[in-house]
Amino acid sequence: MGPVRGSKKKRKTEKKPDENASASSEMEGSVDWWDGLSRRMNGLQSPSKGIDKFKSVFRISRKTFSYICSLVKEDMTAKPGNFTFSNGKPLSFEDQVAVALRRLSSGESLVTVGDSFGLHRSTVLQLTWRFVEAMEERGLHHLQWPSTEAEMTEIKSKFEKIQGLPNCCGVIETTHVMMCLPSADPASKVWLDHEKNHSMVLQAVVDPEMRFRDIVTGWPGKIDDWLMFQSSNFYKLCDKGERLNGEKIELSNGSEIREYIIGDLGYPLLPYLVIPYKGKEQPEISEEFNRRHSATRLVASRALARLKEMWKIIQGVMWRPDKHKLPRIILVCCLLHNIVVDLEDEDAQDEMPLSYDHDPGYRQRICGSFDIDGVHVRDELSLYLSGKMPT
Repeated sequence: MGPVRGSKKKRKTEKKPDENASASSEMEGSVDWWDGLSRRMNGLQSPSKGIDKFKSVFRISRKTFSYICSLVKEDMTAKPGNFTFSNGKPLSFEDQVAVALRRLSSGESLVTVGDSFGLHRSTVLQLTWRFVEAMEERGLHHLQWPSTEAEMTEIKSKFEKIQGLPNCCGVIETTHVMMCLPSADPASKVWLDHEKNHSMVLQAVVDPEMRFRDIVTGWPGKIDDWLMFQSSNFYKLCDKGERLNGEKIELSNGSEIREYIIGDLGYPLLPYLVIPYKGKEQPEISEEFNRRHSATRLVASRALARLKEMWKIIQGVMWRPDKHKLPRIILVCCLLHNIVVDLEDEDAQDEMPLSYDHDPGYRQRICGSFDIDGVHVRDELSLYLSGKMPT
């Protein structure tokens, strides 16, 4: 049940998107595997129609699919296995990745996915886990805290362009992955949250392009946001001065502002975590700060809504999942989300959900804790932003 973090140490050589242009062009130049698979699934005859159907089946472009294949090929093909369709025809490597991606993106049951491909449910399960294990090893470089000053400067600049918040490095937010667990299982009570659902929680720090920069998952949904944050490696690094420790900036009013992230009232007010003012009746200067703060936080709501919309295995209610394996599925879905962002996949961009409500039915729980230095940072930001109010 331990946390899963994006900063997990990498054990194998990384591949970057621009290193796989040849692999991408090679796959795009061949439609044999997809033509055969699409005809098996949908009765399509021509490659052109099959390519058009590709997006509706996998919700990503062929370029992105090709890159994902290049990441996991070495690990997936290194393991022995003889996977065949119901007619005895062996699955190609691309077929295997396609099955796993369909399972993750559709959220359909093992039986339903198996029936659509002509496979037994056990084959779908094995292929999905081979893919998940390979992505854990090969894809972690897509989920990292910014490693260079230039990268962080770009992030802060983009955040400031949203609503004027200077030196902001990220937005933190949580969402619940709901589960259906047998009531007869005594352990199921551990996973019962405040809204009477069985769930596991995901906490993410998001950049202005909706890319996940740090995640923690694996905890029961009943844990409060602030407790999960304070148990995270992110919090420990910040508390030791090893994260959000870049240069302060001097504002036009002469005050200095350190690096920080923002979150909602479920978090404590800290020098490096700025939350809104609490209460409906606020001075105009505080109301303006809250408005800008809320509008900037939308980037995290959009990212989590998109995560669940594209990778539907973690949307809705999962049927009796393995609680030890579920954090790994959530991690891989976050990695896939980031790959789509990194590759600027326009086909996947079309899948943006209309609603940003990624946690329907969950009410805001208030932390109420504050650090006096955090109060000072928020007040200085509020004063600074008040000078940018529309005239």
